[in-house]
Amino acid sequence: MTEAASAPGRPRAGTIDGPATERATCVLAPNPSPMTLDGTNTWIVAEPDGRSAVVIDPGPLDEGHLRKVIAAVEEGGRRVALTLLTHGHADHSEGAARFAELTRSPVRALDPAFLLGGEGLTAGQAVEVDGLVLRVVATPGHTRDSLSFHIPADGAVLTGDTVLGRGTTMVSHPDGDLGDYLDSLRRLRSMTVDDGVGTVLPGHGPVLRDAQGAIDYYLVHRAKRLAEVETAVEDGVRTPAEVVARVYADVDRTLWPAAEQSVRAQLEYLRGHGLIE
Repeated sequence: MTEAASAPGRPRAGTIDGPATERATCVLAPNPSPMTLDGTNTWIVAEPDGRSAVVIDPGPLDEGHLRKVIAAVEEGGRRVALTLLTHGHADHSEGAARFAELTRSPVRALDPAFLLGGEGLTAGQAVEVDGLVLRVVATPGHTRDSLSFHIPADGAVLTGDTVLGRGTTMVSHPDGDLGDYLDSLRRLRSMTVDDGVGTVLPGHGPVLRDAQGAIDYYLVHRAKRLAEVETAVEDGVRTPAEVVARVYADVDRTLWPAAEQSVRAQLEYLRGHGLIE
């Protein structure tokens, strides 16, 4: 879910709905909104010559969308072997149970509440399906259960809502945590150096072909917002709503409730580090 639908100086590309890398194809869900940008990106991932596919984030409970995803898998002569969730927000997970029913495939996630016929996921493990290898990366912060999935063969990472294709993401306080989120961004940043990750396949918005640049932008943006919140408090601004009105004045007002969640997370972070009272 996005905190800001656009950001000055950030490159903006077209909506993705189709192949993005050699192994990953996007099917865009019909749920556009200020919070979901163009809609939820449902990802189909498979080896080029594989007969089985992994679907990541089936999206909302929309029968037409779920059947469109299945049709896209079958068009390639494949079947759905497994469904994975980046996190439990409804715009990513609500359709999972129905999708599992339609495809007779298990659902795996970090949060046990979303498991259907499959085991949980743990950081660092490799999920292997018909030659495809996906590595599970713990990226909490947006939510406690947020995961990313690294496709080593494509030099790509599926980030859910941790990094979006446009704008910046919210920290879903109190479930999310800013300290965890910053650590997750640094973990993804290190993957651009150590693991050859060059492409971000986000949960919303277009594909980012400069993963390092995108993550660096996020880190700079977070530091800037945090400093602005700290200054606002030092100037006597007290409530989260008042901080939003001052610090997020450049953000569409429809997104202020999401921004307020991030502000609450920022205030908690600043207090925890002794930077404000």
